[in-house]
Amino acid sequence: MKVTQEKLPASQIGLEIEVPSEKSKQAYEKIIQQFTRTANFPGFRKGKVPRQVVLQRMGQNRLKAAALEDLINDSLQKALEQEKIPAIGSFELRSEFDELLSKFDPEQPLTFSAKVDVEPEAKISQYTGLQLKAEEAKYDEKQVDEVLEKYRSDKATLIPVEGRPAQLGDVALVDFVGRFADAPEGETPAEIPGGQAEDFQVEMAENQFVPGFIQGMVGMNPGETREVNAQFPEEYTNEELAGKAAVFTITLKELKEKELPELDDDFAGEISEFETLAQLRESLEKRFKAEQERKLAGNKERAILDALVQLIEVEIPQTMLDREVDYLLNQQAMQLKSYGIDVNQLFNEETIGALRERSRPEAIQRIKESLALAKIADQESLSVDKAEITAEIAKIRQEFPKGNFDPERLQQFVTEDLLKQKTLKWLEENGTIELVPEGSLAPADEEAEDEEEEDDETSEATSVEVEVVGED
Repeated sequence: MKVTQEKLPASQIGLEIEVPSEKSKQAYEKIIQQFTRTANFPGFRKGKVPRQVVLQRMGQNRLKAAALEDLINDSLQKALEQEKIPAIGSFELRSEFDELLSKFDPEQPLTFSAKVDVEPEAKISQYTGLQLKAEEAKYDEKQVDEVLEKYRSDKATLIPVEGRPAQLGDVALVDFVGRFADAPEGETPAEIPGGQAEDFQVEMAENQFVPGFIQGMVGMNPGETREVNAQFPEEYTNEELAGKAAVFTITLKELKEKELPELDDDFAGEISEFETLAQLRESLEKRFKAEQERKLAGNKERAILDALVQLIEVEIPQTMLDREVDYLLNQQAMQLKSYGIDVNQLFNEETIGALRERSRPEAIQRIKESLALAKIADQESLSVDKAEITAEIAKIRQEFPKGNFDPERLQQFVTEDLLKQKTLKWLEENGTIELVPEGSLAPADEEAEDEEEEDDETSEATSVEVEVVGED
């Protein structure tokens, strides 16, 4: 079988395949034999239908079409094996099938053209000596105190307030009715849908409820009614209320203050498995320090990956992109399902197109990251040994003893993840990452997002500045 290759854009290979006449005839005869064995015609026993009857009843064009389809599929698979082409996904016929059918003669050779997606060839250079910036993540001792105060607040006893007006930190029982502040002249402002309640208990904290509501209650006395101006945030969950000004008529019915429990060993034993407050503090410190280390490692990893996306040159085949988009949408659907959300309402024929398009930039980013790391690992001869893989698999099984893992897929996942981490570590050791204050790279994030929206074929770096030090 003669095969001619042609390199095409988007990581595709074009193939022109010439099938010998004997193969064409074999495919045609095979189809006739299949119909002869399976055809069920009146007056003939199944499997005993004469050849001429099959040709007459089925029609030569139909038989040729079936034979041509089988011949194309079989020839293409053999061509890929013969030429050792690393194809991914299914092939696409470049020749018109109807035109091939009109010319198909089982006694003659068949020539047709097709194209297939292949594993992309990535190019990446100057990845050593990267100078990056990543946001630091510092442990703050105040976090422990804040958590302990939250625990105290949750366990507080509510005591009726006497002899003073409402202040921040109190717990109030109120009736309220909300109306839109803007209304045509001479008309009564419309009530806000769902903006009214009776015997509503609210904690008087500045971050509670609609902005302006709590602040307006400060200074009220039980039995007092007051009109309070409030403003719904621009990014409010209910789009109909977002950014709208409102006036709430509030009646304060009861006022209580929190009596906090003592922060001592007894309290620690009540809210945790620890016997002393010191042990509880130590546990919280370890937790927050571990979180800080994970966040810092994540920031560094993000800086490296975003840099690699800028440096890699690769044409992503459509098959690979479609698979990554499918993966992202499946992950999103599983997460929503775990929240009890009916995914069929979000993932349907009307929305799936837009959802897939929205997922493309992230899919492109993830593919480029993966290909860049794989290319570097190959060029630097990085690998993981069997002992590392075995130890990590054992660790996973210990953490998830009831997990029903497919052994082959688990080993593949562990191997790929360990190699990824080893490659990231190698890049960090062979480059420089400058830690900058938290939040200082946020503007770069926003700029990158804007660029990504303009061109979804490229994923610009987020939270990272890249400079390559090396030879020109």
